[in-house]
Formats: sequence, structure tokens, C-alpha cells
Amino acid sequence: MIRSELVLKIAEAHPDLQPNEVELIVSTFFDEISKRLAADGRVELRGFGAFSTRARDARTGRNPRTGEVVDVEAKRVPYFKPGKEMRARLNV
Repeated sequence: MIRSELVLKIAEAHPDLQPNEVELIVSTFFDEISKRLAADGRVELRGFGAFSTRARDARTGRNPRTGEVVDVEAKRVPYFKPGKEMRARLNV
């Protein structure tokens, strides 16, 4: 499912909302998750899962085209851990 499909599903489930209102809700939801993760926070949605970040150490990598050795800087990457209810739904 892509973002526009999600907006469509929510709009169908709530016909009292205008499509632009649904788009604003979805945008706000994703923006707030992104802001919290950027601030090194954690977002937990009970029954769904938890979003957080993980640290990746600096390392030496290779350019796949040239084989040249390159330094890859340390960085944080997003991480999602599904909740118990989500895992149970997937393994019915």
C-alpha cells in the first residue's frame, strides 16, 4: 500500500471528512513520527509496533563499480519492531 491508497481508504471509511483533510491528517501523522525519530526519540503504537533509530558505526566500504575503498560515516537508521498483536495477525 502506498500513501495515496492509505488516504483513499481513510477517506472511504470516513465520508464526513474532505479528501484534503484526510491528506493533512496522514501528513501530520508521518511528519510527527519523523520529527520524533530525528530527535532520537521513539514512537510506540500499541498493537502495531514501535519506531526507533539504531546507530551504525563508521566502516570501510567499497564502490561496487570501481572497487575503490571508501569510508562510510557513522549514522542512525530507522528501525521498526512489530508489536505482539501485529506478529499474531501475520502468523494466523
